[in-house]
Amino acid sequence: MILITSDTHGDLAAWEGVMNKYQKDLKLILHAGDVLYHGPRNPLTPGYAPQALADSMRQLPVPLLIAQGNCDSQVDEMVLELPLASEYIVTIIAGKKVLLHHGHRLDEGTVQRLCRQWAIDLCIQGHTHVPVLTRIDNTVFLNPGSPSLPKQGKEGTIGLWEGETISLVAWQAGQVVAQIKLE
Repeated sequence: MILITSDTHGDLAAWEGVMNKYQKDLKLILHAGDVLYHGPRNPLTPGYAPQALADSMRQLPVPLLIAQGNCDSQVDEMVLELPLASEYIVTIIAGKKVLLHHGHRLDEGTVQRLCRQWAIDLCIQGHTHVPVLTRIDNTVFLNPGSPSLPKQGKEGTIGLWEGETISLVAWQAGQVVAQIKLE
């Protein structure tokens, strides 16, 4: 199983909650950015502990790929001791071409054009904290929302990739909000 997340914004409590629920089955984590810093427009969550979150991420037994978000900086990369990709990552996972980016640099039209041009199977972005799971043409678009600072909803969300299925999950309840199969 692959965990897909974004916009943790330094919230150790939310991260630990997600890890306690899902870590034993994970093979990989994809993070669409805004890892440690809360940003000037976001409130501090009760679980805000960016150094402890960095420590937890450093100790993960599975790879963690991070696309740099608008709240991520070189200082975050130094504290994490993990590389942050710049604007986007394109990779192949389980035979599927994946575009991972935060969502603050590339406008929607550019993203859709690149997905068509590059034959992207799964496009992952964060930034808005609003969960979305949809298909446009041959590409599945996932915004996992935020496990710690959800907008347009009361509960934090994440994405899970199991086999050919992408799920959007309200992680605290373990409730699947939406699902799409990759083609």
